[in-house]
Amino acid sequence: MRQILFLVVFSMSALSYGQLDDKMTTIDFVQILNNNKDEAVYYYSNNWKVLREMAQERNYIASFQILDTPFSEVSPFHFMLITTYANSYQYESREAHFGELIKEKGALRLMNEKQPNEFRKTLFSKEGIRHWK
Repeated sequence: MRQILFLVVFSMSALSYGQLDDKMTTIDFVQILNNNKDEAVYYYSNNWKVLREMAQERNYIASFQILDTPFSEVSPFHFMLITTYANSYQYESREAHFGELIKEKGALRLMNEKQPNEFRKTLFSKEGIRHWK
């Protein structure tokens, strides 16, 4: 009887421990170049954020965040751009959905004549991040 009870309790805890959620996230780690923080903030506020707001309204994404992080030699980036998808369908459709939104939004909004590659650099991206329940 004890063995059966142990197996039932163990099975229930094993099923609930470490299960993955349906959500998936991408994170871009962005470095500001040549002290152009104003240009980068303007760019992300008027382009990246606007597209994510549009995507959220259409249920293309679950959520998004822009995080301003301390720069250091160990972590040489200033921003973390996080986009979370509710499920694998949203995640797998991201290219098509953002392509549609970019066409609808139109031209990039820039603070001045500087192009994005002059004031920011994506050091690396992490895609397909799974969430734990």
